[in-house]
Amino acid sequence: MSTTLPDNRDRNDAAPIHERETVFHDEWAASIPEQEVRVRECFEALTAMENRFILTQMGPLKGKRILDVGSGLGESSVYLAMQGASVMMVDISPGMIEKARKVGQYHGVIVDGLPAVGEDLPVGDGEFDIVYTANTIHHVTDRAKFFSEIRRVLKPGGKFYSFDPIAYNPVINVYRRMATDVRTEDEAPLNRADIALARQYFTGVEYKTFWITTLSLFAKYYLIDRVHPNADRYWKRILLETPSSLWWWRPLLALDSILTSVPGLRWWAWNVVMSGTRRA
Repeated sequence: MSTTLPDNRDRNDAAPIHERETVFHDEWAASIPEQEVRVRECFEALTAMENRFILTQMGPLKGKRILDVGSGLGESSVYLAMQGASVMMVDISPGMIEKARKVGQYHGVIVDGLPAVGEDLPVGDGEFDIVYTANTIHHVTDRAKFFSEIRRVLKPGGKFYSFDPIAYNPVINVYRRMATDVRTEDEAPLNRADIALARQYFTGVEYKTFWITTLSLFAKYYLIDRVHPNADRYWKRILLETPSSLWWWRPLLALDSILTSVPGLRWWAWNVVMSGTRRA
């Protein structure tokens, strides 16, 4: 079975990559107070299109066991716990796990987890109804092993949901070259081969893309607001927008709903949501 590695790097390079990722995310976690982590906005903001779509696909969450892989600051884990799910976190960064626990306490829910890489999940077989992983696969060095691990920890008939950036959008590729201080050097956005790889491990794999003309919001931040990509994470900044501040952007949202349904053109989007089911 084939393995997808960023830039065709050998699997032996994974250790230094993991070390760099851990240091970067530990430092990020230490820089953010728990009260500033945008939990509700990550799922309820007008610009949180990916997570709002995922929620419609997940259905009722009360009583479900969810594994959040690449849990980061805990926005997703805490939000899903607030909906009644029992959530376990896994993240490469011990600092992120600790920060996420505090974010949960701040919002009145209990979330816990363990530091680990996605290719070696520290949980038993068939334990979870849902695996959720956001902005994580593009950090993974061995994506075949990652999908294998997700399949292993899901119950028969369980589902995974993910979203990540896509490799093809020229605007995002310019942004990534500029935003060198707020991302890690080893990231590799998803491509069509990653969808095909997921289909080797799961049944009913579907995907939906988001953000084509709506990416003009990034151009506004840079050209009008004069915010350099290294001064603020644009993909976090979007969550601070309100319906009133996005009056000009809503027609683009409607246009994107058409453009992202066109084969080929949909791959010019920024992000892709993917889902699949473990065979019963």
